[in-house]
Amino acid sequence: MRYALSSKLAFGIFDHLDEDGSAIRRQYADRLTLAEAYDRLGFYAYHLAEHHCSPHGRSPSPNLFLSSVAQRTRGLRLGPLVMLLSLNHPLRAFEEICMLDHLSGGRVEMGMGRGCLPLELSYFGIDADTVPARYLEASEILMEAMRGGALSYRGHHFQLDNVPLTLRPHQQPHPPTWIATNRPESARWAAANGANIASVGPASFVRKITDEYRAEERYKTGTDGQPSFVGLLRMIVVGQSASHAYSLATPAFERWLKNFKYLYDLNAIPLPPNLPLNLDAAIESELCVVGTAALVRRTLLDQLEEAKANYLLCQVAFGDLPVDASLFTAMTIQSELMDRTA
Repeated sequence: MRYALSSKLAFGIFDHLDEDGSAIRRQYADRLTLAEAYDRLGFYAYHLAEHHCSPHGRSPSPNLFLSSVAQRTRGLRLGPLVMLLSLNHPLRAFEEICMLDHLSGGRVEMGMGRGCLPLELSYFGIDADTVPARYLEASEILMEAMRGGALSYRGHHFQLDNVPLTLRPHQQPHPPTWIATNRPESARWAAANGANIASVGPASFVRKITDEYRAEERYKTGTDGQPSFVGLLRMIVVGQSASHAYSLATPAFERWLKNFKYLYDLNAIPLPPNLPLNLDAAIESELCVVGTAALVRRTLLDQLEEAKANYLLCQVAFGDLPVDASLFTAMTIQSELMDRTA
């Protein structure tokens, strides 16, 4: 069952788990401490990105890290956003999701996608030209596997012949599904297939995505009968004052940006044209919301309304933000937004 009705505003956590400058073991321990806090504060879910060969993500196997999160929390839902089906064999992905769903007592939110930077996949021998077709076949296989029974599939990239499926997910018919998208056609596909969506960008741009999502004639509800989540991602830093918040967010965003750019710079790849290159630009583009509790609350509510989103994905830990700063932001979101919009 869901722990928050998506007909109202709901709040989750998104994490790249990008390098913060500390030892990996220390950073994992800090993130698990934060996950326990998110659980206590009543956040709906913890969503973790998958990246490879890059400091932009220290969780190349999100389900492995999430299995630890599952053991440290009780109500917090969790899942990859997204699990790269272009890279993972869909049968292996299915088995991992089943395991995680049982280990968590049925708390998995299953995000799936093909990846945003083809170079990461190329390190595993996956050619960029094959990615769309691989992803399409893998997603079909994964969803077919969720129905149970012997699995057969004949595609260009995957062939399965009467494979016995000895695992089933804890949640039936399957865990809630997610895709991350900024494309109208993908939003329509998600709506038609009962998947939740997560988008990032200016609220006016995201509104085009959410309008397409709700315009799909087959859009009704998620897998458990509740209206689907339409998510808006924001990096958020709350301080005791505006200057305090900026003093925290500025170096943290610079490190996050350095992590993001790592593979682009290493391989002389042009950066995405909409990537903000400093904190002021990130605030202007609405990627980041930084300031006092009152300002952050007002800004986020305005952006959620403009985007027509009902789920706020809060990225409160990024770059080299101290754990205490991330925790303070999470607590402020709980008191200023979650409690007041319940």
